[in-house]
Amino acid sequence: MPTTDPIADMLTRIRNGHMARHQAVTMPTSKMKEAIARILEQERFIESFEVRQGASGWSELTLRLRYDRERQPGIRGIKRVSRPGLRVYTKRREIPRVLGGMGIAILSTPRGVLSGTEADAQQVGGEVLCYVY
Repeated sequence: MPTTDPIADMLTRIRNGHMARHQAVTMPTSKMKEAIARILEQERFIESFEVRQGASGWSELTLRLRYDRERQPGIRGIKRVSRPGLRVYTKRREIPRVLGGMGIAILSTPRGVLSGTEADAQQVGGEVLCYVY
């Protein structure tokens, strides 16, 4: 069944997977979701991700979730910022810092999907997709 906000669906699956202490979560894939997963892997919020052909014939994105030694999730919080009903954009000089630098903002920019620090280094702004901490 199609969703009106696939990114929010992805974030919710990650949040629910951590709450249920799952090792991995699976979802339908898209280029945007793969780019977000790449950033989460680079910033060490998840172990890894892979795209494979599902049993239904559609491509699936599988994220291996990260936990520490005490089984605490690698992602303490994940929040959707810009949504279909209210888009949120930021200039390069106004890229938000999440928890004083302890988290990241993920942005969709003219140069692709970037973390807030990458966008600042490349001197671009864009749409704030979500905060992860």
